[in-house]
Amino acid sequence: MAPVIALTLRLELPADFLDRPEQRAGFVLLGAFLISFLFIRTSARLMRSPKVPWWPGSVTTSGGLHLHHLVWGIFLLMVSGFLAFVTDSGSPRTEILAGAFGVGAGLTMDEFALWVHLRDVYWAEEGRASVTATVIVLLIGGLVVLGFAPFDLRNNGSSVHTLVVAVILDLVLATLSIVKGKRVLGLIGLLFPFASLTGALRLATPQSLWARRFYNPNGRRFARAEARWARVQARRRRWSDTIGGAPETAPAIQASLAGEQQVASPAVRDE
Repeated sequence: MAPVIALTLRLELPADFLDRPEQRAGFVLLGAFLISFLFIRTSARLMRSPKVPWWPGSVTTSGGLHLHHLVWGIFLLMVSGFLAFVTDSGSPRTEILAGAFGVGAGLTMDEFALWVHLRDVYWAEEGRASVTATVIVLLIGGLVVLGFAPFDLRNNGSSVHTLVVAVILDLVLATLSIVKGKRVLGLIGLLFPFASLTGALRLATPQSLWARRFYNPNGRRFARAEARWARVQARRRRWSDTIGGAPETAPAIQASLAGEQQVASPAVRDE
């Protein structure tokens, strides 16, 4: 008889969830991360809106240098991380440091697109990457903090060979999902295999490696993939605009950059 692969998916939220120091710290960190991201993104949108001119603006030096909030986020990450390593922290110091680290991470991830492009694309089309990256961090971090594991190794009575096959299958599904252009589902699938299974079974995105290799550019499958991708992109734009604000048009971005250069020019002349 062929061996049967028994997989056990586990989502365990024990009664003493917040009594465990590592989970409590993770919960505080993620909560602070989410709150700081929502606050700074809302603040940036209010600064941008002409309806609330009283909202305080960004930090700019007398020489015209604009300090992005990721600077404060990186500072918080370094300080809280250093203190967590060099001090023997117990409760509530651990939770305080976790909260500070989460705030720093939220401020920094809100400008994730600036890391990648090394220029101010906050309100450009490329700036949407910040919202997407933050959502991915929250999803994966939430699964980890909640104790979600793809395979319950402690309570799983399957053989080692069965577990190896299951882990390999999980990795294959996640890889296949990523190759088909479903990167988010593939990453989540490392902890929740049904997510990567969904990505592996669905049509690939038109620009993915899978579509370029296996779809005929003039065929029906490629046309269906393009139509579905257009609908997905439209939905993503709507929720991205709702959370992070709609990107500026190219003329507006150029005008903003020109204004920053005019402000910074006196400092250059002084030098």
